[in-house]
Amino acid sequence: MSNPDLYQRRKSLQTLVGSVPVGGGAPIVVQSMTNTDTSDAISTVKQVKALAAAGSELVRITVDTEEAAQKVSRIRELLDSTGCTVPLVGDFHYNGHILLTKYPECAEALAKYRINPGNVGFGRKRDDQFATIIEVAIAQNKPVRIGVNYGSLDPSLVAKMMDKNNELKVPKSAKEVAYDALIFSALNSARQAEEIGLDKSKIILSCKCSDVQDLINVYRRIGKQCSYPLHLGLTEAGMGSKGIVASSAAMSILMQEGIGDTVRISLTPEPGGDRTQEVIVAQELLQVMGLRSFTPLVIACPGCGRTTSTVFQELAQDIQAYVRTQMPKWKDIHPGVEDMSLAVMGCVVNGPGESKHANIGISLPGTGEGLAAPVFIDGEKHVTLRGEHIANEFKQLLEQYVVSHYS
Repeated sequence: MSNPDLYQRRKSLQTLVGSVPVGGGAPIVVQSMTNTDTSDAISTVKQVKALAAAGSELVRITVDTEEAAQKVSRIRELLDSTGCTVPLVGDFHYNGHILLTKYPECAEALAKYRINPGNVGFGRKRDDQFATIIEVAIAQNKPVRIGVNYGSLDPSLVAKMMDKNNELKVPKSAKEVAYDALIFSALNSARQAEEIGLDKSKIILSCKCSDVQDLINVYRRIGKQCSYPLHLGLTEAGMGSKGIVASSAAMSILMQEGIGDTVRISLTPEPGGDRTQEVIVAQELLQVMGLRSFTPLVIACPGCGRTTSTVFQELAQDIQAYVRTQMPKWKDIHPGVEDMSLAVMGCVVNGPGESKHANIGISLPGTGEGLAAPVFIDGEKHVTLRGEHIANEFKQLLEQYVVSHYS
């Protein structure tokens, strides 16, 4: 749950995406996106379910072809039939006006439409095609995310703004003009949507960049100029640790300043990697900042020359995996368990102290220490574990703690 004393949230309107409230002081929503071919309904359903099980509260799917649009309602039916109710967001580029009108069952099955003003249409066709999508959203009573991207700005808009900038006595830098173009594109498109008839509470904005400082600068500015809910995310965060670090650096600053109502960590999966990693990173970012709680997190020491054994590392990994596996069951019958703190420490230096600060913690023996692992519960030493079954015995104590404290 969010910590209202941590920071002052930016005031924004609230909309519903399916049954999920976005903005208006609601908890920051975790989003994700599939990378399956949407026309392959079975593969898409499988990935959506995995993302939802990991904790994604909204899942975006690509709708780029007629074959994909034809399968959206089937995907929704299959998800519902298995009890997966996560709202689906349709990602449209270039031909959204055609697909949403030709396949009304697709428009109905989606909980939100995402469109990019930079490629919804070009020249004279742009306004008509944009209007068509907005009119479908009005008819279907769906919210729309107007998502502007740094890499796909309308070139004619940028050219006009550059020409005006060159006429100034003191021209702005090219980057400053790009910031202005991003924000203008988003706000002007939102204004057009309202003029067509879309209620302002049905509009969400994003101005995505791939550079950390660009993202921070743009969102600070647009956050002061509108009351629409804002979706946060780097356009392409990158792979592995780079993507995690870049996303955390940018979005932790913005969220600490109260900016952002939904968030996606756009990680590039490693070959054969798990798509759900982007969900886990988003959850852990929100949780370590104290903004929301999703699952108990394990505090573990980094290790040093006093911890040459890998026992504490293996146990920390084992316990974190165990907790994530148990959470689907725990969250339904043990409210508040997501706030529980755990510690798995590796030696006598910081082990007992850190374990005492956790709800339940274990201090494993370091190099040269006796083969004993004291367990602390709510600051008090509870028992000392010994032998080959420390991991299973600690899990049993953990399960007992959950049952006794979060019933």
